[in-house]
Amino acid sequence: MKHHQYKSKIVWTGNTGESTKNYRSYQRNYTISVDGKADILGSSDPTFLGNPGLHNPEDLLLASVSSCHLLWYLHLCSVNKILVLEYEDFAEGTMMENENGSGKFSEIILKPKIVVAEKEMIEKAFELHQKANEYCFIANSLNFEVKHQSEITTK
Repeated sequence: MKHHQYKSKIVWTGNTGESTKNYRSYQRNYTISVDGKADILGSSDPTFLGNPGLHNPEDLLLASVSSCHLLWYLHLCSVNKILVLEYEDFAEGTMMENENGSGKFSEIILKPKIVVAEKEMIEKAFELHQKANEYCFIANSLNFEVKHQSEITTK
């Protein structure tokens, strides 16, 4: 088994001068850094007093699942001679918050709209979504099912 190591750094940038004196005394802003890559500015969801103009952890989880699926799907299409011309995903995630403030995602639904080169490729293109889900590192790390509602057409 191969092992891959990833590292990131997160720096909280939301100290308004009052530190964490109370729930409203600080901002939720932070910067995610990975050596050699562009920084990502983040905050919490606006529901939890975050900056609505920045990515929140929930956005990033959804984007991680969607992009992992995309990359595996494109790989599987390439080895199966399915010519993908366009791919857009309109992913949706549902998070449930408990009375005590904790919570978890209950589902993610990927809704890719895909255009393939030929009508004869559509059936196999649909089948490869399940295979991509089986290979996706991120989906395999979750404790809930990732569902798919794909739309595949030709030009």
